[in-house]
Amino acid sequence: MTEAAETPDGEAYLAAVAGIVADVEDIGVEFARVKIRELRALAAAGRLADAQGAPRNARVQVHDMVLRSISAEVAGVMRLTDRAVQRRIGEARTIIEGFPAAVAAWEAGRIVQGHVKAIVDAGLNLPAELWPEFEAIAIERCDGQTPNRVRGELEILAHRMHPRSFAERHEEAAAGRCVRLVPGRDGMSDLIATLPTVIAEGIHDRLTQQARAIIDTRDERSAGSDAVATDARSTDQVRADVFADLLLAGTPALDDTRETSAGPLGAIRARVQVLVPAATLTGADDGPCDLAGRSPIDPATARLLAGATHIWERLFHDPTTRVTVATDSYRVPSGMRRFLQARDQHCRFPGCRVAAIRCEVDHTHDHALGGKTELSNLAHLCQRHHSMKQFTAWRVRQLKGGVLEWTSPLGRTYREDAPTPAVAFTPAASPHGDPAPF
Repeated sequence: MTEAAETPDGEAYLAAVAGIVADVEDIGVEFARVKIRELRALAAAGRLADAQGAPRNARVQVHDMVLRSISAEVAGVMRLTDRAVQRRIGEARTIIEGFPAAVAAWEAGRIVQGHVKAIVDAGLNLPAELWPEFEAIAIERCDGQTPNRVRGELEILAHRMHPRSFAERHEEAAAGRCVRLVPGRDGMSDLIATLPTVIAEGIHDRLTQQARAIIDTRDERSAGSDAVATDARSTDQVRADVFADLLLAGTPALDDTRETSAGPLGAIRARVQVLVPAATLTGADDGPCDLAGRSPIDPATARLLAGATHIWERLFHDPTTRVTVATDSYRVPSGMRRFLQARDQHCRFPGCRVAAIRCEVDHTHDHALGGKTELSNLAHLCQRHHSMKQFTAWRVRQLKGGVLEWTSPLGRTYREDAPTPAVAFTPAASPHGDPAPF
């Protein structure tokens, strides 16, 4: 009786799983078809830019402006930044035009998108004339394997097929070493250094040894130092702190989180635009402060930066509309420029977040054509979008309240409102429950 009763449930379970698997398989086929269609459309956009830029003038600037304009047009419907779309166009052309056999195998269901990415990533290490040969072998290697499992094998295959030695290629690759900043969440960012592997490993090992030395000697030193006694940082935290200390101050600090020392923050001499609510500055509130054009930063960092700076910019906002109406500063820059920085916060092209202090103040109606230098005719644009406004068919006009209305070459319009100020003043309640007078 028990087995008979359980059999239908087991069959139902297997049937349900089979249905789910079938649905996932069908969705995978449909997703592949849609994704490949998108890649082909983006690749076509890149080819169109080539065709439009080449006949009239072969200069790089003309082609780049055409590509930027098309990218911005596509970005409007994809709800992405034009930079992201331009990058996707380049990637799409590489996949569609450079590895057509992999795309065909993906479309036929032999491989999945992860396989295509692994093939392309590894194949790009080879000269373009070797891509077809590598692609054919790589597709066979992917048969029955997951992308993660086959990725290493494809990289080795590419190295072996390369006509030049690894040493020669490494020397060229080392010329591309760089450091880049990737903003993250909650006031954090990733500082990424692309370095030769040996140097990167050596840096990481030295940081690890120094972090372990600090942690291993905590108990020995805790009797004579209250700071050491309260040091409960993990190895990762100490390693990150030592890294910051070495770069900013030249020597590792025992503990850079004490109130008696600003630690690595004390060495910062950067030009930044930080909006700090008065309540946060005094410690009455611990909400995030705004690093304009980047991301929120923690209040403790904002207070340390504020305490170390000799430059203050005070922003005044209308308590009802929350619109910035005035600003003052110890410095003597143009009051109009300060107001615009407070109002715009970042580049005013749709989707762009380049900070206003890194942008150009642009006359919406060109000054050379009679545009006036007044707040209603000025807005911040980064160099990229300033150039697009000058050299492409994108047009913009400024409405009341700093609102920009962009019109694309296809006639689509995009409204760009002035950002909401990060700092706002609201009436405080009196002891009797009535709003306190200003």
